[in-house]
Amino acid sequence: MKSIFSALKKHLSVRLTRRQLMLIVLGAMITSFGLHNIHERTAITEGGVLGLMLFFEHWLGVSPAYITPVLDAACYLLALKFLGWEFIKISVISTLCVSGFFKVWEQFPPMLPDLSAHPLIAALAGAVFVGVGVGLIIRQGGSAGGDDALALTISHVFRWRLSVCYMFTDFVVLALSLTYIPVMRIVFSLISVTLSSWLVDWVQNAGKKKEAEPAAHS
Repeated sequence: MKSIFSALKKHLSVRLTRRQLMLIVLGAMITSFGLHNIHERTAITEGGVLGLMLFFEHWLGVSPAYITPVLDAACYLLALKFLGWEFIKISVISTLCVSGFFKVWEQFPPMLPDLSAHPLIAALAGAVFVGVGVGLIIRQGGSAGGDDALALTISHVFRWRLSVCYMFTDFVVLALSLTYIPVMRIVFSLISVTLSSWLVDWVQNAGKKKEAEPAAHS
């Protein structure tokens, strides 16, 4: 695995330290673990690209296999204009890591108890995995998918906090999802995306002010 990441890094000419690469891998591991073991099993949906994919699948009957790449590509093209090639190149590595770990977790039986009967616990637990995992990836300058690229672009253009950008896109998609998903299920999804958005923002910025203070005094 290390040799694969090294080859990708060299081929893409990405400026990543070994520590940054390890944190991207860790973030991908945490994110995919939560999505696979909690969100998929308990039907706690997400906003952003994932929720929009489910929306189009329900109303247009188009397979997610076709919708997801189109939505992600659109988000990355938008991000390219405002965030540049370096962001795209790091995101290639991070999204490959997320996909790779999804494949790994699929080889094993469920590793967490089934929380389907406890949707509030599922919403909170799922949010922790997604928030911490995605936050680690974004902190290194990449993204875990089209959702993150879109939120980062909105944050860059409008100078909004990242958590606000996530909640804006998630709330719009979840509002559309009310056309076919029961209200109570949406309520738990709102809880999940709100907490995960806050955690992404917190993890991304945690310790940055303290790190900048010594540099300012030197």
